[in-house]
Amino acid sequence: MHTALIALIEAAGEVAAPEPKLLGLDAEGWVYVGLTIFLLLALFVAKAPKKITDALDARIADTRKALDEAQAIRAEAEKLLAEAKAKTAAVAEETGAILAQAEAEAKSLVAQAEIDVAALIGRRTQTAQDKIAAAERAAVADVRARAANAATAAARKLIVDGHGAVQDKALVSDAITTLN
Repeated sequence: MHTALIALIEAAGEVAAPEPKLLGLDAEGWVYVGLTIFLLLALFVAKAPKKITDALDARIADTRKALDEAQAIRAEAEKLLAEAKAKTAAVAEETGAILAQAEAEAKSLVAQAEIDVAALIGRRTQTAQDKIAAAERAAVADVRARAANAATAAARKLIVDGHGAVQDKALVSDAITTLN
C-alpha cells in the first residue's frame, strides 16, 4: 500500500500538503498577528514613541545649544576681528602722524644745524681774521721795534763815530742853554 500511495504521488506530480491552521489562520497569518501584538505593546506599554521623541528632542536641544554656542563664538570672533582692525587702523594713523612729526623735526633740526653751521663758520672766520689782524699788528710792532733798535744802533754808531768828547760838550751846553 505504501508503494501504491507513493506511485500515486509520483504520478500526480507535486501535491500540496495541507497546511495546519489554528483558529482559521495559517502560519503567515499568525506571524502578522504576533507582529501586530508586538507593535501594540511597544506603542502602549513600552511607550517607545515617547522615548524616541524624547531622545530626538534631547538631541535637537543639544544641537541647538551647540549652534547657539557656535554663533556666540562667531559673534565674539567677529567683534575681536573688528577691534583688531580698528586698532590696526589707529596704529597706522599714529604711525603716520609720528612719521610726519619726525620728518618735520628732522627738517627743523637740519635748518637749525645749517643756521648753527653758518654762525660757527662766521665766528671762526671772525676769530681767524682777528688772529690774522693780531699777528699783523704783532709783526708790525716787531718790525717797528727792530727798526727802532736798528735805527738806535745806527744812530749810536754814527754818534760814536762822528762825535767826540768835545762835540758832546758843545751839545750838552746847547741843551742846557736851551732849557734855561
